Amino acid sequence: MTKPRSGVVLQGVDPPREFCDMVGEIESLGFSHLWLTDSSLHARNCYAYLTLASAASSRLLLGTAVTNPATRHPAITAAAAATVDEISGGRLTLGIGAGDRPLLALGLRPSRLAVLEAAIEAIRLLWRGDEVDLSAGDFSLAAAHLRFPARPGIPVFVSASGPKTLELAGRAADGVILLVGLFPEALDWAIAQVARSAQAAGRPRPHVAVFAYGAIGEDEEAALENARSIAAWFPQTAPHICGLAGLSPEIVTRVREAYQGGEFQEAAAAARQLPDSFVRKVALAGNGKRAMAQIEAVLGAGADSVHVFPIGGGRMDTVRFFAEAWRAVTGGP
Repeated sequence: MTKPRSGVVLQGVDPPREFCDMVGEIESLGFSHLWLTDSSLHARNCYAYLTLASAASSRLLLGTAVTNPATRHPAITAAAAATVDEISGGRLTLGIGAGDRPLLALGLRPSRLAVLEAAIEAIRLLWRGDEVDLSAGDFSLAAAHLRFPARPGIPVFVSASGPKTLELAGRAADGVILLVGLFPEALDWAIAQVARSAQAAGRPRPHVAVFAYGAIGEDEEAALENARSIAAWFPQTAPHICGLAGLSPEIVTRVREAYQGGEFQEAAAAARQLPDSFVRKVALAGNGKRAMAQIEAVLGAGADSVHVFPIGGGRMDTVRFFAEAWRAVTGGP
């Protein structure tokens, strides 16, 4: 059995020098992955910061978490990803999805799944050195090809929370980034969706990476409040997960009306309407002992890796607490 791996997900909100110091510490704590969000106007450019991360580390696997076909043409993404992969010595994973709430500020909407699947196909063909003629409605390529060599096997991970995207990940991706919370009912449901799709396609189940948003600290109330904003993302983007968690439809509707767009940090007011029990199901929101139980639950559901996305104050404290909890559960980095 492959040993489970752990990672950290960051937004490019810190100045370059501070960010590089964080990268060095993350590697020293034993994490295997570092992901950077691609959040349009909400953070610094992910490819620039992944390049910094490459220079500030020697073994961390680097990834986008996640880009989309709406804000960047897939050919531009193919070139950017291949460049960072080359700079880092083959350490890049391309995380891609349909897009999320920040697209609204750009006058865009999440891509249709057919467009997302076509984007993945186009990117892989370009990395392989093929000449590509493809039209997906939202983008097209005409006799397009990369003018520099790329690694054809750069892994592609698809972020997913809904059934159709989970199915796409199962049949077409090297890995799936699960954004479904941290409680057994949602994890079991999502991983089963991916496994069924992979089996139907006659391929092995892709790597399952669970993103664990939230905050960890000895002050459990402070950790809970720091984590609360991410919980508002679920009623807006993944209401079916709310149902699995037992959240009432009335609360789901109220939160949806209060949080229309933007990054999850902008959902604090809407998130105050959510019960503490729900926040603790979908996010890290407590002390190290609670984090250990959540890590055990995620790995017990069949995940291959777990990646902490620290939010609120004391983000690196959350990363350190997660590293301790991970070692306690798995016996290693």
